Amino acid sequence: MQTGYPAARAVAPTVAAHLAAHLAAARERGFADVAPQPDAETIAALVDLAFWASLQREEGRAPRISLAFVPPETGAHAMVFERALAADPRGLARLAPAVERPGIHLGAWPDAGGELRVWGTTRSVPLLAFVIEVVEPGLLVLKQRRGEEHDKFGTIAVLAGDRVQVVDEAGASLPDCPGLLAQLLGFETPDPGDGSVNVLIQLAVSMRAHGRGGSLLVVPADSDAWRESAAQPIPYLVCPYAGLAELLRADDREQAEPAWRDSLERAVEAVAGLTAVDGAAVLNARHEVLAFGVKLARRRGSERVERVAVTAPVVGNAPVVVEPSALGGTRHLSAAQFVHDQRDALALVASQDGRFTVFAWSPCEGMVHAHRVETLLM
Repeated sequence: MQTGYPAARAVAPTVAAHLAAHLAAARERGFADVAPQPDAETIAALVDLAFWASLQREEGRAPRISLAFVPPETGAHAMVFERALAADPRGLARLAPAVERPGIHLGAWPDAGGELRVWGTTRSVPLLAFVIEVVEPGLLVLKQRRGEEHDKFGTIAVLAGDRVQVVDEAGASLPDCPGLLAQLLGFETPDPGDGSVNVLIQLAVSMRAHGRGGSLLVVPADSDAWRESAAQPIPYLVCPYAGLAELLRADDREQAEPAWRDSLERAVEAVAGLTAVDGAAVLNARHEVLAFGVKLARRRGSERVERVAVTAPVVGNAPVVVEPSALGGTRHLSAAQFVHDQRDALALVASQDGRFTVFAWSPCEGMVHAHRVETLLM
């Protein structure tokens, strides 16, 4: 099958190999209820379809679409069209206003003749399902469902025009890779029984979404050492706010309830909203909010941070060492200095342009390590 979008043909074999490896790993662990996997030819056709659909306009607006490769009988929340639609870019763009909200996927599946058809919509897809998200014109994110949570997807690749970025599966095995980054990568063998909630990832996504830029410091519990790196007085120092922490103490039964997930989403948005205030928000390891609007300062007696290692979890990315000023403005510089002084803390920094950086201390390198992870948050 020939496609008109060269990146579709270029990325398809890599994605097919990735899907096949994870399918084999899941079956080896005894998981039988997994999604069927498309071959390279089908992947290329799906990517081509999504790309050309992304360039369409409907009532002057660019479409936002999530396209899942799943059969019509998948899930209890499917709405099946009486007649499946031809898989053409213009048709997808016309459907986009009805399915642009998060959690709704258009289902694609080949008919008896092997031609791809759009059979309807679904709110749930099985483990390991292949999904393409149309983010904006020319920007596609290729994902795979990783776990039980409806929104637990891992990024395989990001396509921006003719630029292809494939997420590096080996990134999570780096000696200094912080736990947050390993979870963002999501390339461990999926466990459908693991209903754990990754709040830091949700906070990162929400921080990036509000578009104002912001910083979130994650510090140890039961320690005020972080205050040594804060300019005094701290304008919005609060009694530890445990709204988010209390939700996370719910048992598995409660966490399975839609009302609990709605409450968690609102709590995450509230905490992420604090990062939009000038200065940094501070969250401890128990997910309690300690302060926001914090102006960071070099700790007394500490050296100025001079070098930062920078990597991105993308195949072909080479680590570089740069001056902190090369990463961005004051927000990035102050975050790098904070982690340099508070080595058991993390700093999550969102830029207004969509970049997202996780700063962590690297014992092996003896310096601050900046992980550029926006590719994983789309």
